[in-house]
Amino acid sequence: MLSVSPHSGHKVAVWLILFSFLIICFAASSSEKRSQNKDEIHVIHKNKLDLREIVFVIQSQSNSFHVKQAQRQRADLLKQAHSLTVNPPVVLLLHSLSDNEGDWSILPLLPHLSHSFEKNSSWIVFLEEETNVNIVTLLHVLVKFNKSKEWFLGKPLHDEESTIIHHYAFAKNPSSFKYPDFAAAWALSLPLVVRLANKVRNEPLKSDFTIDLKHEIALYIWDNGKGPHLTAVPQLCTEPKDSPIARHCATTLSKEPPVCGVPVKKEDLFVAVKTCRKFHSERVPVIKKTWEKDALFLEYYSDHTDPSIPTINLGVPNTERGHCGKTFAILQRFLSSAVPNTKWLVIVDDDTLISLPRLRVLLSCYDPSEPVCLGERYGYGLSQGGYSYITGGGGMVFSREAVVQILNSGCKCYSNDAPDDMVLGMCLNSLRLPITHSPLFHQARPEDYATDLLAHQVPISFHKHWNIDPVGVFNKWLRDDSRTKTLDERHKRSEL
Repeated sequence: MLSVSPHSGHKVAVWLILFSFLIICFAASSSEKRSQNKDEIHVIHKNKLDLREIVFVIQSQSNSFHVKQAQRQRADLLKQAHSLTVNPPVVLLLHSLSDNEGDWSILPLLPHLSHSFEKNSSWIVFLEEETNVNIVTLLHVLVKFNKSKEWFLGKPLHDEESTIIHHYAFAKNPSSFKYPDFAAAWALSLPLVVRLANKVRNEPLKSDFTIDLKHEIALYIWDNGKGPHLTAVPQLCTEPKDSPIARHCATTLSKEPPVCGVPVKKEDLFVAVKTCRKFHSERVPVIKKTWEKDALFLEYYSDHTDPSIPTINLGVPNTERGHCGKTFAILQRFLSSAVPNTKWLVIVDDDTLISLPRLRVLLSCYDPSEPVCLGERYGYGLSQGGYSYITGGGGMVFSREAVVQILNSGCKCYSNDAPDDMVLGMCLNSLRLPITHSPLFHQARPEDYATDLLAHQVPISFHKHWNIDPVGVFNKWLRDDSRTKTLDERHKRSEL
């Protein structure tokens, strides 16, 4: 028989008492926190703001990875709301609201939001898929503003110099105009939504192109001084979620971009560089000094065969602009036996600066068996039934399945110098294949973006060598980082 000494029995009893005490403390702490949250909600209700008066719009996308991200965020918002009240807010996924391609540009969506929520809601809060929200803190923020008036709330960004992506707006004083950082969330009061919706219904939207949505929305709301400026809200933050500063924030970001698995292998990526004879000695050497070493399979396509690079002449004459003929020849070559059979095609200009290791990490989130078309999304004529497209300078990424569907559709260039990115956008629109947007691809130089915006990004690409040292820009912004190396090393160890 096993005997237990009185001393051992005493120790067990002490541990049981301690364990019970810890459980009681934890339960009391959780109960106290729930009670505190409910007390705070009571104060907010007393000030006449109910959680049901808020409509959250997650700026989601229809790609399967992004749908999961948005659904996870929606579940978190509803879980928080459930702990506070039995009456949850409305949480909408932008990509599922209608079949209108232009919904992502928000303005065409305003009449629908006005019609659906004018009577029972006070605020429309827009947030990106990766934005973390503390509902209690957000309610404390919104209750400070008179919901019967027009408000445009957000974390302000500004240009330090006039930039082409904003059509050189406010050239004399670029920092005077503020526009919201979408990653921090932004909010419109319903009176403003209603007025803007009526304006959208009665006056055709003027701009043909949608390039930087956050700036263009702020311009539309401001309306040459007739509408409200963006009101800065310090609690709308892009601080990392675990930062000490974040405890005062209603919104935060995760410290790192999502990692969905091991990075895509080098051998699964084929890179096509569009160049021409006059840039062989000017731009190609920059690629060779910076990111060429990170590509296992890469070809330069030119109007002239140069064995020293080497370049490949696809038989398409060079054009000053557009390059549609060259791009479609690249798509056809990608599916031929002339190049290795890879899962992903990356098409870049010869003045694109890109981090392929970071791209490989990002691509781990996407299924190459789906028709994935990834890059920085622009829009053309979105309010008049137009289409979206990937702007070429930041890099266009296609899964093999996407290339197969594009070419099988019979879609082609109407001329060799047609704009390749826009023609591809029209093709994808007719095939009902979505453009998947990533803000980590950039059509312009770092100088063309707000400093506070780039501060919370891990960028994948920039474009143009104009008035910069491109090698210096690559070394500062895009050089391979330790995170990518760590993920690669972890993957190699797992294969041993």
